[in-house]
Amino acid sequence: MKKLVESLDFVFPLHLMFLLLGITNDLSMALQRKDQDILNALDQVNITKKRLQAMRDEGRSKRKAPMVSNLHRYRAEICFATIDFLRQEINHRFDEETTNILLCVASLSPSNSFQAFDTQKLLKLAQFYPSDFSTGDLGPLENQLGNYIVDMRSKKEFCELKRICELSSNLVKTGKHVVYPMVYFLLRLALILPVATTSVERAFSSMNYVKNKLQNCMGDQWMNDCLVTFIEGMGRTVVDHDLLRYGDYV
Repeated sequence: MKKLVESLDFVFPLHLMFLLLGITNDLSMALQRKDQDILNALDQVNITKKRLQAMRDEGRSKRKAPMVSNLHRYRAEICFATIDFLRQEINHRFDEETTNILLCVASLSPSNSFQAFDTQKLLKLAQFYPSDFSTGDLGPLENQLGNYIVDMRSKKEFCELKRICELSSNLVKTGKHVVYPMVYFLLRLALILPVATTSVERAFSSMNYVKNKLQNCMGDQWMNDCLVTFIEGMGRTVVDHDLLRYGDYV
């Protein structure tokens, strides 16, 4: 047992894990904070990507030295493969479109007297939903946003808010959701976005259990029926938990 723990096959992955967890720690913490700041979280995403790329490039630059089979194995098959997996996973979770949507959603935050408010970003957010906002709706939305932000910044009860869910709730309590229906609809879209994304990811993950090697020839309708049963039966509590947890964040 002692020889196994002291072997390079054990020590190298452990050391690599220590380095990678150190690089990704700030990003992990940023994504878990209840007072989640989307802009700072996205900054951490970009910083993590750059550090992982730098770590990979540093390892690649040393390959000019004579290649030894063991060196190649630890560098290419373990180190590079792990770094590439992490980068791929981060890119998958935060692709360009998702990042743009999150940057736009951040403009809805009431924190610091609506400091992040940006009309152009919110108009861009509306354009991500063409079935809900037509081209003709953008002009009225821009005017409504102008009235909305003047109104919000003039009310102490709104300027002291921190999260989007609190803003949405206060708009309903004061009847402002009727005065600014388009803005309120943007808020609703922002609130359901992460839950909808989580539900889609859960559906694809569930396919691995439903359509396994023993049932890989099932038709689409049968698979859909099985997925509904599987997700509704096992995922209802998880979805409710996600809704509560996201309420803390936004």
